[in-house]
Amino acid sequence: MFGLNMSKKSARIAQLIENCRGQRLPSYYLAYFECFNRELFFESHDVLEELWLLDRTSPNHSFYKALIQLAGAFVHLQKDRLRPSAALFKLAHANLRKYPSVHEYLDVGCVLILVEAWLNRLEASEFQINRLRQYPAPKLTLLDLAPAPASAPNS
Repeated sequence: MFGLNMSKKSARIAQLIENCRGQRLPSYYLAYFECFNRELFFESHDVLEELWLLDRTSPNHSFYKALIQLAGAFVHLQKDRLRPSAALFKLAHANLRKYPSVHEYLDVGCVLILVEAWLNRLEASEFQINRLRQYPAPKLTLLDLAPAPASAPNS
């Protein structure tokens, strides 16, 4: 579809991307969520970056950038870099606000609330407590990709 280069990916991530092919949305986009939900935040960032770099004039450019920043914020949390994490949460929030409440099958409103919650946790502790050590990492869920059922004819 996009001719993206998988040679830079680990075999496991390349297989995950391959398993996401043939669906309604780009495989790299779907693989982002697979990686994110497995707490492979660096990999989710890396996977979506390939799609983001393809076309910087795409209407989804800032959307993908925000998701990359969100994953990056959690990479920093995994490495106990609390202030850089907060900075990326803020950037992700600013970029996501540009999009409607549902975009590319993602409930953007829910993601904005998630970002605000994690940022508030960092700020409330004055960047002294890594809340990723206390709370489970979030999961991102796409809305139903199945086609809407046909309406029953009126009798």
